[in-house]
Amino acid sequence: MTSSTNTTGFAAFNRGFSTTFNENAMTLGLVVPIESYPYGPVPTMQEHIERVQLAEQLGFKAVWLRDVLFNVPSFGDAGQVFDPFVYLGALSVASKDIALGVASLVLPQRHAAQVAKAAASVDVLSDGRLLLGVASGDRPEEYPAINRGFDDRGERFRDSIEYIRLALKGVGQIENSFGKLDGSLDLLPKPTKGGFPMLITGGSQQTPNWGAKHLDGLITYPRSPKIQGHVIESFRSRVSEVCRYNKPVMQPLYIDIETQDDAPISPIHLGVRCGVNALLSYLKSLEACGVNHVAFNLRFNRANVEDTLAKLAEVVLPHFTIHTESGQALTSCQGANA
Repeated sequence: MTSSTNTTGFAAFNRGFSTTFNENAMTLGLVVPIESYPYGPVPTMQEHIERVQLAEQLGFKAVWLRDVLFNVPSFGDAGQVFDPFVYLGALSVASKDIALGVASLVLPQRHAAQVAKAAASVDVLSDGRLLLGVASGDRPEEYPAINRGFDDRGERFRDSIEYIRLALKGVGQIENSFGKLDGSLDLLPKPTKGGFPMLITGGSQQTPNWGAKHLDGLITYPRSPKIQGHVIESFRSRVSEVCRYNKPVMQPLYIDIETQDDAPISPIHLGVRCGVNALLSYLKSLEACGVNHVAFNLRFNRANVEDTLAKLAEVVLPHFTIHTESGQALTSCQGANA
């Protein structure tokens, strides 16, 4: 269920964006850590680098990190434990082609100048592979711990986006909750293509129209293909009203792959338990409704991780592969007008 728009395809940002997102095809990635830890919030992080390298070798297009400042008991998941930017620096050296994503960075918890510099550094060090999901944050317990307000995080999210884009350009003036820029300071390094893509996560305390206009894509939550199709249609309808280019949509998906290839689908938390054949059919339904990228999360997967990755690479990945050429660097409507 794709919407009818006046857009002319996805804008081109950096190398990671081009290899991960294609308007007419879906690609697959993995949420880091690539391991199973169903019984507690903290992963072991064993062989974490080796598994990212294996994912790259097998043909997955992206890995996605989380931004979890504290291990909050009510949240129940500490993510990959390491700070996302520090870890992205390590992965930049340990890999060559796989896109390096964050899903998603909690902007109100960080100063926008530091986000801009860290993100641009990762983009340069990885030769243009950064994909930056951004969010307003959904763990209220963290905000008092860093002396930040929870209720005003939507405003700080907007201010952060505005500040980051202007700081990277180095021209123009801005004064908001993150500070004042008058064009006399130059933030370095510059991203590989002049900017990196930022994808809004859910609503992030913004109106749907604001998100469609000001960000470069949507990270949405797992839903049934039918409902997801309506969400995507609504998003792209809004994009078509304010932007010359279409924008990608991605989602995570928890999976537990059965040893029997023909095992039917049964629901698990934010995902599915099934054999690879049923998973393939389910992914085809997501692709048909307009999802451009799915990031598998193996937290609840019971089978051996390496065996699961090999099975996915053998049966599923060949159906979701795009071939791109490094071409001109176009900007999105917001990138051009920020």
